[in-house]
Amino acid sequence: MKAFDEYRRMTEQALIPTLSSLGDIPSPLWEAMSYSLEGGGKRIRPVLLLAACETAGGEAEQALPFACALEMIHTYSLIHDDLPAMDNDDLRRGQPTNHKVFGENVAILAGDGLLNAAAEVMAAAALKMEDLRGLRAMEIIMRHAGVTGMIAGQSEDVSSEGQEPREDIVRYIHEHKTADLLEAAVEAGLTLAGAEEAEIAAGREYAFHIGLAFQMTDDLLDVTGSADKLGKSTGKDLEQNKMTWVALRGVEGTAADARKEIELAQKALEGMPGDTAQFAAFADSLLGRAQ
Repeated sequence: MKAFDEYRRMTEQALIPTLSSLGDIPSPLWEAMSYSLEGGGKRIRPVLLLAACETAGGEAEQALPFACALEMIHTYSLIHDDLPAMDNDDLRRGQPTNHKVFGENVAILAGDGLLNAAAEVMAAAALKMEDLRGLRAMEIIMRHAGVTGMIAGQSEDVSSEGQEPREDIVRYIHEHKTADLLEAAVEAGLTLAGAEEAEIAAGREYAFHIGLAFQMTDDLLDVTGSADKLGKSTGKDLEQNKMTWVALRGVEGTAADARKEIELAQKALEGMPGDTAQFAAFADSLLGRAQ
């Protein structure tokens, strides 16, 4: 198993070649898609997918198209999240948001394009495999990204703006808008490696809890963080009266809840295969996030 930084480098090097392998994408659609895809970020989701695959005995190179596809899906969601009809953000990863550079119409199409490109990439990779692991991994990723997964969380997020915070709604938003794609990463990676069902379930539980912890700390950073370090605007949740964990539990309560989720994630690692030390270190790092 490689270091997490190596998986990140693998992803960075493969993203644009993977996108360009689909054929001749017209300008300015190509410029808009590649602008956001190359816009940096921590690449957490593809890193977790590749690491999960290799820790269970699989090959990172075979899993790489799925990791790139997952990052395309994540990037499309950010482009659409930033639109004026959604969060109306001007800054993402320290750069102007996609619609500020290319206009709303092209930004919408760039997001659509990345989502469809992800499906094409995974389907092509799955067709090259002798068994159904690739198809299963594709189904896992698309389900977690879809109308019962990430999009469901986004829908609840926008429809609950301005309401009094309720724990069941805040938890639903966090579980789906954030945790679902992290679950997709670990579950798909383990599936590609042929892991046992119990091992996949443990990986899914780990990712679920780090997803909740990640979003809780994200909510904290919107209140306490620096826009320069985050690479995006702060104070937006309060300004838009978003239903966040901080609105529900306050700063101290949110920090305490994040610590509990990380403890649960660490416990879940006992059921995952291979060397899980880097997964444990990643969970611990969430408490010290500055970006």
